Amino acid sequence: MQLPYVYRVTKYDPADRDAHGHYTGNEDTVSDHGQVEASYLQAVAAFAGDTGVDHLAVREPQVPSIAHFGVEPSVDGFGLDGLFPVGAVGFYDGAEVSLEVGLRLVRAMLRDNGAWCRLEAEGTFAVHVGWDQYLYISSSRPCEAAVAHTRELGLFPERLDASPYVFEAEEAEQVTQRPGDDDFWADLHRAVGNGSAGILEETYLEGASRWHHLTSDTVDRVRVGLAPRARLAVWPPLSSDIDAVLEALPAEGLVEGVWHDNDGRIHSAIADETAFPELTAHMRNARAAALLSANAGESLPLFTAVMPDNDGVLRARWRTEPTPSDRDWALRHSKR
Repeated sequence: MQLPYVYRVTKYDPADRDAHGHYTGNEDTVSDHGQVEASYLQAVAAFAGDTGVDHLAVREPQVPSIAHFGVEPSVDGFGLDGLFPVGAVGFYDGAEVSLEVGLRLVRAMLRDNGAWCRLEAEGTFAVHVGWDQYLYISSSRPCEAAVAHTRELGLFPERLDASPYVFEAEEAEQVTQRPGDDDFWADLHRAVGNGSAGILEETYLEGASRWHHLTSDTVDRVRVGLAPRARLAVWPPLSSDIDAVLEALPAEGLVEGVWHDNDGRIHSAIADETAFPELTAHMRNARAAALLSANAGESLPLFTAVMPDNDGVLRARWRTEPTPSDRDWALRHSKR
């Protein structure tokens, strides 16, 4: 939902923009970790106050998966340390946070610590951070007092039609998203039982995933331990022929190695040719392993899903890439 009042809040004076809107002044593009950063946070608090919001929901949370593209160096924990009573596992799509915690998340994003998300109060308020200290605030109300206060803080609130970071559903392929409901888990039980499925990839944040070894005895236990609104991908069993797996390493390119170690856990690592020796060393003594190509369409899971909320409603906005099996399921589902 696009809110009617959208503001871009920055430390960049509009008078220092060229004819194309590009800033040409001398302000730095990193946070000062001081008074200017504090002014940004006070501005967010002022807009939230004008809107009547004191709690926010985390939406589309993400962390860096391979490379960190922020201006400042990344930090351990991606800026999430100490923000959630249960630790970083509390950072998930739909997590409710107080305004105070929301402001600390905004600060982490201003500092390019690694964690990123949209923060929203459904239908009334939204805030997110773009590149180079660009802050976008949306409200159901004009927030005139907050606009004036933001100017008093030395920042520049500029009215926009829309934020460039507002969530937009993908339009390329409108296949009904399969939920991770009882029917999905019944299908998974059958696939594990007949030997076609062996591991489950749980993407709990954009850029972060966990792998689970599946047997008929562990499927239900895995289900209970999944993160809220996680994306799921079901893959065939790992191969016990480690030599054959390693021989399939390409000369170059990006691959994900997945292996079942002697500690009983499933590990994974994304690597290019510069890291293949290290990846090989990790996988050499594994019980079983597989290589998945990072090239689109080369390595496909058997079927996928997104976990619904406890009431059965699928509120997560992110989608899985549909497989042939998912398309078959969507076709059957549409005929019910």
